[in-house]
Amino acid sequence: MSPKTTDVRILEVTVTFESVGFRFPLKFGGRTINETKLINAAVDVETRDGRRATGHGSMPVGNVWAWPSEVTAAADSERAMMQYAEGVAELFASFPDYGHPLEIQYAVGTEFQHQADRVGRDLEMDEILPSLAQLVAVSPIDAAFHDAYGRVHRSCCFNLLSADYCNDDLSFYLDDQFSGEFPNQYTRREPVARLPLYHLVGALDPLSPAEAAGLTEDGLPHALGDWIAADGLTHLKIKLSGDDLDWDVSRVLAVEQTSGEAQQNRDCSKWFYSCDFNEKCDSAEYVLEFLNRVRDQRPGAFDRIQYIEQPTSRDLRSASAVRMHDVAKIKPVVIDEALVDYDALLACRELGYSGVALKACKGLSESLFAASAAQKFGMFLCVQDLTCPGLSWLQSCSLAARIPGITAIEGNARQYCPAPNSKWARLYPDLFEISDGTVNTGRLSEHGLGFHTGTSRINGAVGDSS
Repeated sequence: MSPKTTDVRILEVTVTFESVGFRFPLKFGGRTINETKLINAAVDVETRDGRRATGHGSMPVGNVWAWPSEVTAAADSERAMMQYAEGVAELFASFPDYGHPLEIQYAVGTEFQHQADRVGRDLEMDEILPSLAQLVAVSPIDAAFHDAYGRVHRSCCFNLLSADYCNDDLSFYLDDQFSGEFPNQYTRREPVARLPLYHLVGALDPLSPAEAAGLTEDGLPHALGDWIAADGLTHLKIKLSGDDLDWDVSRVLAVEQTSGEAQQNRDCSKWFYSCDFNEKCDSAEYVLEFLNRVRDQRPGAFDRIQYIEQPTSRDLRSASAVRMHDVAKIKPVVIDEALVDYDALLACRELGYSGVALKACKGLSESLFAASAAQKFGMFLCVQDLTCPGLSWLQSCSLAARIPGITAIEGNARQYCPAPNSKWARLYPDLFEISDGTVNTGRLSEHGLGFHTGTSRINGAVGDSS
C-alpha cells in the first residue's frame, strides 16, 4: 500500500454478544425465528501522527438466513458464526500495516476462508461457514473500522472515499472498467433528506384485527392495517412461500385488500410492494405465473409491485441455475442471498438479474463495491434488512442515505425485536419512531458512520468517543 498521511492502523478489536428476543415470530423461506444474538464490535485505530479514535458496529448473527442448512443445526451455525467473529477480530487486530479501511479489510479478507476452515475443525462440523455467513459475522467489525476512521479524521466516513484517502482505486477490487475511479464517485456527499420505510409483512403476520386476536398487548400494533395507520406506511415487503402458487397469489391479494382499506382511511392513493420468495421458487416460470395471476385478478396490486427479490437458489454454480431475463422484462429482479462478491454480481447479471439488494450485514466495504458496480451497470438498487435493531439499523440507514438511486429502506426490527432500539431512539427519535412512513436520514452526517456510536453519549453523556 502506498503511504498516505490519512492512513490508520488497528490497535485493538473487541467483540461481544447480546441476546435479543422477538415479540412475534418471523417466518421466511420456510424457517421461523424467535430470537437472535447481536455481534457488537469496537475498533481502536491510530493515525501515523498518533491520533486515536474508537469506532463501533453491530449486526445480528442472522445464521438462519445466512446459513440455512439441512446438515447443521441452527444453534450450531450460530455458535460457529460467533466464534468466527472472534477469530476475525484477532486477524484485524494483528494486521501490522497502515491503510484505509477498504484496503485493510480487503487484505485481511484473504484469511477469511482459512478462519472458516479453522472454526469448522475446532467445532468438528460437517460443513464450513459459507461465504454469506462469513460476511455477516465480519460486518460489525468492518462497520466499526469505518466508524473509527471517520472519527479519527473528524468527518463522516462516507466523505473519506476519494483518492485523497484511498491508496487504491476501484479497479484493484473490481476490474479495469473502474480504473481511476473511487467510491466517492458512487456515493453522496450529503445524506438524502428522507427515505420511505419498507415494512415487512411476514408469512405469519396477522393482516386483520381478527387474526391478531389473542396476541400479547405490548403497546405496538400487530395487524397490518394498524401498522399502516400508526406509521403512515406506503411501502410493504411481502414474504411469500415460493412453492405454493395459490397461497402466494392469495397472500398478495389479501395484503392488497387490507392495505387498500387502511390507505383509504388515511386518504393515501399511492403505495408500493416488493415480493420476497427467499429462494424457494424452482423456476422463472413460477414467478411469471405469479405475476400474471396477480395482474389478471388485481391489476392495481400488480402495478404496486416495485421489484422481485431473489426468487430462486443462491447457488450460482449449479448447472440448473435459473435465468431471470423474462421476469426482468416485467419487474426488476434483485439479487440478495447470491450477492457475496463482485464475481457473484457479474454471474447474476449473466443470469438476467437486473437489480442489487445492498445490506449492511454484508459489510460496508462490500456494499460500497457492490453499489459502485450496480450504478456503473445501470442496475436497480435497494437497501434491505436483516431485522437490524439499534446500532445496526442506523448503519443500514446511513448506507442507504449515501447511495444514489435508493428509493426506500427496509427496516423491521421495530416490528419483531424493538427492545434494543429504545436507547438509540432517545438520540435519534425520527429514525426509530415512524409517523409519516419515512425515515429522517438527512441527519446522518455526524462523524464516523454518520451518527454517534460511543457508549458514553448513549448512556446520557454528550462527549464524543473520538
